[in-house]
Amino acid sequence: MIKTILLIACVSASLAIVGHAQNSSTSTVPPTAGTSATSMESTGTVTEYTPDSSLVLDSGSGEPVHFIFGRNVTYVGADGQPVQASGLRKNLRVRVHYLVVGGDKVIDKVTLTE
Repeated sequence: MIKTILLIACVSASLAIVGHAQNSSTSTVPPTAGTSATSMESTGTVTEYTPDSSLVLDSGSGEPVHFIFGRNVTYVGADGQPVQASGLRKNLRVRVHYLVVGGDKVIDKVTLTE
């Protein structure tokens, strides 16, 4: 539980630093509270989904990619317009923007690609 709270605090602080203007698919975020984070994107088909908790993508590499949701996640449709989180479901193709914090991949943005 403490690890989860610390993770959320670090992710929130990192998001404040990165801001929404970041357009790069990979960049290094300055260390926060002794933890470094890397911002990345991944595209694939949702194979497992637990709302507000976790997501697993099949990116075509043969290995499932596991993610957890950050505190403030933005959901965007294929047209670039905001959508509700309820639009996310299994077997949907998506692009996720996430931060790697420690060993966790923490989602801060999901774009529906269909």
